[in-house]
Amino acid sequence: MRKALDVSNINPFLQSTMSVFESVTQFKLTVGRPSLADFSFDKPNYIITVGIVGQMKGQAVLTMDVEHAKEIASKMMYGMPVAEMDEMACSALNELSNMIMGNTATIFSTQSKLIDITPPISMVGTDLKIQTDIDPISVPLMLDGKEYIKLYICVYEE
Repeated sequence: MRKALDVSNINPFLQSTMSVFESVTQFKLTVGRPSLADFSFDKPNYIITVGIVGQMKGQAVLTMDVEHAKEIASKMMYGMPVAEMDEMACSALNELSNMIMGNTATIFSTQSKLIDITPPISMVGTDLKIQTDIDPISVPLMLDGKEYIKLYICVYEE
């Protein structure tokens, strides 16, 4: 298994996630305690994976409970109720991940680290397990003191 990304390279992921998320949803998140983690999800989750290529390689993964996913999709669609994770709701959340990771790539470019992103892949389910060859760094993002979404950074530097 490859070692996790150096801590100094985690901040652009967090900075971008926090600022884009707040501008799109009007929710102000706080950062929880980062840790190395596995990818096991026993409750219903919405998971978005975005590949990273260039001077860094791997994936960034956003996970959230399905009810939070519906709430975020509703916010992105100007308050339209979201009863299920249909094509429109999934498209909104995938676009959120594109915005976050595009912003992350821009931040890295100001540090002369060039990366590009792949289109997002999303999945919804229970009892999911994701395998990776890179140690995932898990960062809970909190709303009102409770975990709201989680960012996994599974990236190594070339």
